[in-house]
Amino acid sequence: MALTSVDQNHDDVCLDAHPNQGQTMSVYALKSKFQALLRPLVQRLAQRGISANQVTLLACALSLLIGLILSLCLFYGGMWGLLLLPIFLFVRMAMNAIDGMLAREHAQQSALGGYLNELTDVVSDAALYLPLLLLPGSSSLLVWLLILQAALSEFAGVLGQVHGNSRRYDGPMGKSDRALWLGLFAIIWFAFPQTLAYSNLVFLILNLALTYTIYRRVRNGLRPQE
Repeated sequence: MALTSVDQNHDDVCLDAHPNQGQTMSVYALKSKFQALLRPLVQRLAQRGISANQVTLLACALSLLIGLILSLCLFYGGMWGLLLLPIFLFVRMAMNAIDGMLAREHAQQSALGGYLNELTDVVSDAALYLPLLLLPGSSSLLVWLLILQAALSEFAGVLGQVHGNSRRYDGPMGKSDRALWLGLFAIIWFAFPQTLAYSNLVFLILNLALTYTIYRRVRNGLRPQE
């Protein structure tokens, strides 16, 4: 999303651009190839005057809309709504990459973009995760903890800059990783409803991975830069 400086690259930048971000396996390692596929579209958007901030706000608005639709589907027993999650999570990843590329590659970085980047990510995550409370048998505690830790992991990443380091993107459960795993499990839960009996185990594992992610981002953010 639109950012204020080179150090504030959106977390859709691949690990190759952040060699000091640790060695934990992450979806981010694929981002350079993903960005290469999107670059022609980004160039066309820039030529038409579409700004990074506009894409950022649109992604957030769509997250709120999809979250509402998914909530209504699950509330009325429409499990097909789960299929919206992997589809839109992929679209959101693409939009996050697009706004970041618009900001960096087309001179659209701004202080406002930096704020929008972080705030809309937290709002979007909450909007897309809240409907999970309506899954049959889901633990409210684990889902709320997932939402809280997702937000804390982003704040922990940003705080690296406060201490003179770069924005932290350490895994193993960054934003794109969460999108991958939640999208995958949403497909499994739709195709095999009996697996919903293990949804709380999934949420527990995601929470544990998020706790470790937060720890790594804080630890590495406090480490003096080499």
